[in-house]
Amino acid sequence: MTRHLFLGLALVLAACAKEAPAPAAEAAEPAPTAEAQVKDSPADTLDRMDQRDPVPLLPMMALHQKENMRDHLVAVQEIVTALAAEDYAGVEKAAGRIGFSDKMAQMCTHMGAGAPGFTEQGLAFHHAADRIAEAARERDRNRVLTELGATLGTCTSCHAKWKQKVVDEASWQKLTQSAPPVHGGH
Repeated sequence: MTRHLFLGLALVLAACAKEAPAPAAEAAEPAPTAEAQVKDSPADTLDRMDQRDPVPLLPMMALHQKENMRDHLVAVQEIVTALAAEDYAGVEKAAGRIGFSDKMAQMCTHMGAGAPGFTEQGLAFHHAADRIAEAARERDRNRVLTELGATLGTCTSCHAKWKQKVVDEASWQKLTQSAPPVHGGH
């Protein structure tokens, strides 16, 4: 009996399948276009969304720049810690690490070779840090804080305007061919 029930059910299903129209080939979803088949990587999507101006850098340059930025943050932390202890020599020493020097000027010039305006903004940061050291030499707590605020303002304005864009050697050469020559290392 069970066998007849299964056989009957199979016959009913077969009959239904014959009556149901086969799906039309036209009803199938259209093939994606070549543009739709190429998907951006998450990094490309972020880069397209981030509207800041690019600073083209070779991979080692980008890493070096990030290491310098982290060290700048450590110096700012040291300035704040020293100021809290009224250690003006410590403030001056930490500010000196981020102040202007010929080496910093060379580095900023090299890093900004493919991004007009970047070098000037980087140098403004280092000169602002020099004013922290001057205020520390005068043992002027309020001025140290004012100059630290101004220095941090140069940081935030720079980070608001620029983003790193890692490029290959050929792109770097093309983007920096009209840049002023850099003397020395980096």
